[in-house]
Amino acid sequence: MLPRKRILLPLALLLPTCVALTPRATFSPAHAGGFKIAFIPKAVGNPYFDTAFAGAKLAAKANGDTVLQVGPANADAAGQVTFINNLIQQHVDAIAISADDPAVIAPALERAEAKGIKVVSYDSDTLTKARSVFINQANSEAIGRVEIQIIGREIGYKGQIAIISGAATATNQNTWIGWMKKELALPKYKNMSLVTIDYGNDDITLSTTEATGLLTKYPNLKGIVAPTTVGIKAAAQVITIQGKIGKVLVTGLGTPNDMRKYVMNGAVPDFALWDVGHLGYLAEMTAHQLAAGTLKVKVGASYTGGMLGKYTIGTGGVVLLGPPTEFTKANIGNFHF
Repeated sequence: MLPRKRILLPLALLLPTCVALTPRATFSPAHAGGFKIAFIPKAVGNPYFDTAFAGAKLAAKANGDTVLQVGPANADAAGQVTFINNLIQQHVDAIAISADDPAVIAPALERAEAKGIKVVSYDSDTLTKARSVFINQANSEAIGRVEIQIIGREIGYKGQIAIISGAATATNQNTWIGWMKKELALPKYKNMSLVTIDYGNDDITLSTTEATGLLTKYPNLKGIVAPTTVGIKAAAQVITIQGKIGKVLVTGLGTPNDMRKYVMNGAVPDFALWDVGHLGYLAEMTAHQLAAGTLKVKVGASYTGGMLGKYTIGTGGVVLLGPPTEFTKANIGNFHF
């Protein structure tokens, strides 16, 4: 796929959006004839998912759709099921979901599909049988490997590192960690060791506790890798507060707005991510075309992602948003999401 020009989302759409916190939230369609599309993030109130939903709102405006974001307050698959069941009762046209636990939510999503509701997963996939398309934010191998490549450079390819992930059942993070381990097995990392994988459940308080515990349990720790926007921010805050900048380095996946301070103070010299607004935008565009019946799910099928250009459905119904981007002092000022 050829590189695409970066399209900046309007500032107003990148501000935190109003999210529904209870399963009783309902739609008030703004456009006659448009589709009703619900987004269920891993947890509401997370700036990462608010930014993705801002992109979805931009796509919905172009398509004449009505979108709503609902979900549990904390990463909880059972809570996601409650919202899915409620949305089935509301007869929405499509659901876009980031799975907390693919196996737990799959039966509810299959019930939705049986009712004619189109299902798109984004950010974190569910079981293939429970959705039509998965919008993958970037190649999973590239995401996992780049995080180890970054921390390796930062610590001179020598020393102990630890991982702070989100939920232990998160499909995307487990896949990335698998690729991290494969990267670590290469000869150039022979003097680096992964001492533990901890889970902060995408909760800032728990992630902070885990990061603090790592510094106590592993006094020789040289680096923390957090493939979660909540975890990387928590680790950076702990390193800063405890005066460990330069002694323990942090990388992973974060948003530029969250991490700008920690890039500039040296706690996080380099981290990676994709354009989160574009992720939500493409998920809505895909859901719209599935609901309209203009997109047939088959390998090689091509469709338009609106302002993002053309996309192709790959094996397993996966659509790749694009390559990850590394953020450093040199370029972070150019990104605002």
